[in-house]
Formats: sequence, structure tokens, C-alpha cells
Amino acid sequence: MRLIVLAFAAILSASAAEAQTSQSTQSARGQDPAAGTPVRFDLPVSIERIRAGLEQPTILKLQTPDERPTFRIQILERQRIDELLATLDFKTTRASPGGLYWDEMQRVTWPTSDNPLIQPYAPFSGGQIITLAIEDAIGKLGAKKLMNAISNASKNRAQASAREEVFQAIQEYCAAQPNNGAGIQICSTSAAVR
Repeated sequence: MRLIVLAFAAILSASAAEAQTSQSTQSARGQDPAAGTPVRFDLPVSIERIRAGLEQPTILKLQTPDERPTFRIQILERQRIDELLATLDFKTTRASPGGLYWDEMQRVTWPTSDNPLIQPYAPFSGGQIITLAIEDAIGKLGAKKLMNAISNASKNRAQASAREEVFQAIQEYCAAQPNNGAGIQICSTSAAVR
């Protein structure tokens, strides 16, 4: 049903457009559409030249821009120890020996308001709590220093390995050249650098 209505609307609009274009062409040719008498226009342009230009077929020129492909190479070395240490989370508290569900069961069974001495730090005195806090702070500081030391050692080892690999590649290149690379700057400087 919709298709029939759309087709009918298209036919009506096409006939109205045809009638409008025929009136405009008659007036452009110098005829009065109402009276049928010729009307003279003195225009600075030639309508015949415009029609001739519009009737000529247009030639499409497809040109590809002069673009050269850009190739990029990126070499990434995975810093395994840094990634491993980044995943560790030292900010969380330790779970109790019974686990999280045991803590929840303790909380429901013995509420804080009714049993204050059963709470986690209730059996400790003030001095014992201070001792626990100091031990925890020393442990955290020591862990950070240990992580930094491991990370730096791993990084230094990777850099030394990369330098050695580059030096070996230069040595192989120089050995393959005539006269062991005499006169090539990289061959003379690499022997002096090592």
C-alpha cells in the first residue's frame, strides 16, 4: 500500500516539475507563456553557448595522489619484571586465617556492641599495637626498596645485553667487508669503544 502511494506522489511531482520547466524554457527563449508572443531579452550572456556547454559530456579525471607509503618499525622489549611488580598490590590488608566468609560469620554471630573483646585488635595493649604498626611500616618501606633494586638490576641487565648484541652485529658486518672494514668509520670506532 505504501509503495502505491509513493509511486503516485512521484508521478504527480514529476508532472508538476515538467510543467514548471516548460514555462521557464519558453520564457528563456523569449516567449511570453501567457500571451504566446515573443519577448526580447538583452542579456550579456549567450543562452545558446550555455546550452551547448551543458550538453557536452563531462570527462571525469581520476588521479591518484602521489603518496608514497610510510613504513614504521617499532621494537618493544617487554619489561617482564616491571610488569610483574606492577600487578602486585601491597595496599590491601591480609585476609584473616579463616577467610572473608569466616570474618562475616564472626561479625554476624558476635556483634561489636555486645562483644567488644572479640574484635580483631582488642586483645592487644597499646604498646603492642604500636609495635605492630612500626613492623608494618618497616615491611612496606623494605618492600619498595627491594622492588626498586630488582627493577634497576633487570633494566641494567637488559641494556648490557642490547649493547653486546649491537657490538656483535657491528663486528659481523665489519668482518664481512673487504680488508675487515678498513676505512669504514663504524668498524674503526666500534673496536676502540669496546
